[in-house]
This record gives sequence, C-alpha cells and structure tokens, in this order.
Amino acid sequence: MSAIDDLPPLREVIRQHALSARKSLGQNFLLDLNLTARIARAAAPLEAATIVEIGPGPGGLTRALLALGAARVIAIEHDERAIPALQDISARYPGRLEIVHGDAMTFDPRPLLAGAKAKIVANLPYNIATQLLINWLTIEPWPPWYEMMVLMFQREVGERIVARENEDAYGRLGVLANWRAETKILFDISPAAFVPPPKVTSSVVRLVPRPDPLPCDRRLLEQVAAAAFGQRRKMLRQSLKSLQADPARLAAAAGIDATRRAETIPISGFVAMARELADIRSNG
Repeated sequence: MSAIDDLPPLREVIRQHALSARKSLGQNFLLDLNLTARIARAAAPLEAATIVEIGPGPGGLTRALLALGAARVIAIEHDERAIPALQDISARYPGRLEIVHGDAMTFDPRPLLAGAKAKIVANLPYNIATQLLINWLTIEPWPPWYEMMVLMFQREVGERIVARENEDAYGRLGVLANWRAETKILFDISPAAFVPPPKVTSSVVRLVPRPDPLPCDRRLLEQVAAAAFGQRRKMLRQSLKSLQADPARLAAAAGIDATRRAETIPISGFVAMARELADIRSNG
C-alpha cells in the first residue's frame, strides 16, 4: 500500500506497464509519493479545483492531486504506453480523471473547461518545459484561463524564471515571467528522487498571473528584451540598435541612461521602452 492511496507503489506500476523512461520524451519519473504530495499541496486549495496536468507518466502526481481532493484532473499524456496506468487511476477515482492522449505543445484545454478557471500542475518534461511556459505566458487575451501554475523545472531554468534585475540569471524569460506573473521557487528536489536520476537538481516554481500587468504590447516587450539581452555584455546604446529605433530615445523614455546594460534594467524599464517603441513605429 502506498502512502496516499491503495493503488500499487509506483515502481510496481512502472514494472507492470513496462514504463521505462524515454530520454526522447524528456521523461524522468518522480517515484516518491511524499514528494508528489508536496507538489500537489503547493497548488492548494485543491477542493473544487480543476487541475490540468502535463506528462503524468505513471501517475504519481495525478494520484496525489486526486487523493488530496482535486475535484477534476485533466491529464495530458503524449506517451501511449502510460495510458493504461492512468486508466487504473481513473477507475480508482471514478469521474474525476480525464485522460487526454495528445501533445501538450498543441493541445488547448479550454474547450474542456467550459469557461471555468483551472490550475496547471506538472512535473514538466525537461525538453519542452521552457517552451510550454512561454506558450502559457503569451496567451492572449490576458488574464489567461489558468489561475495558478505549479511546475517543475531544472533548477537553472527555475532561477531564470524568478530572476529580477541585477541577478545573474536575469534575462528574457525573467522579464516575460515577472511582467505577467508573480513567481517564486518553492523548493528543490534532488536528482536521487527520480528514475532515471537527471544530472541536475530540479525546482518547483509557482506562478500566479497578474490580473493587470503594466500595459504594453507584449510582442514589442519581447522584442526589446530579446535585443537587449541578445548582446547582454554591451550597453543599451549598442544592443538596441537592432530595433531600428534610436536607443537613446528608448532609454530616455524609461528614465535610464543608454550606457546601462540589460541586466540592470527593471521590468518597468523594459515596459517603458516597449511603449516608446510602439509610439515610434506608429508615429515615427
């Protein structure tokens, strides 16, 4: 008997269904049900909540979410080998688990939500984790269909997500994530907790969408950040030239000196430069 329910231990599930982790799918199975429960609790309150889970694999996190009271879990799994294991969980929790055999990169859960809000909770496959996050952060219109994300990343990616100005990990991802959400690394998980163990420590990150981010065109904000951090060792007066606009004018609009470098600029500064860029492109 496992720590959270009367289903078989995850190692037995993996053996029964021949679920060897595939590197091509970015799979690293988290087998410690105490840790999966800790991740699930990070998305509290779960009662009455609808959860969208990506890449459930053998279902450790799925089981924790259901055992701890999630009203409904929509599990999106690309690997057809894992579907029978998830069906066993569905039978244990009748009517509460919906299994979608599909690709999270293209699947839109909104038709299944009927206008209700959901939470995204997932041990993301490492090979698509960053792109999935960017997809969710660039949803239009904003605010999005989810009210919270609790996601596992490689520690290095987690640090980039939560980074702010004057921190080593600050870059384009930090600008986008912290412009649109409140971000926090909740805790780390050792490689030893996974099968197979990855070469890096993992971090569980919580992102809560800001209902009213500082107003600007999201695409222009991304362009300004890409230009500035694309040559992060150079001053803005050089790195922003690729935008085909006067870097000094952009910097002045943000109240900063064009001799500064990207990593010293707060998100509000990038927003101000994006708004000025919009004005330049509209009016010259």
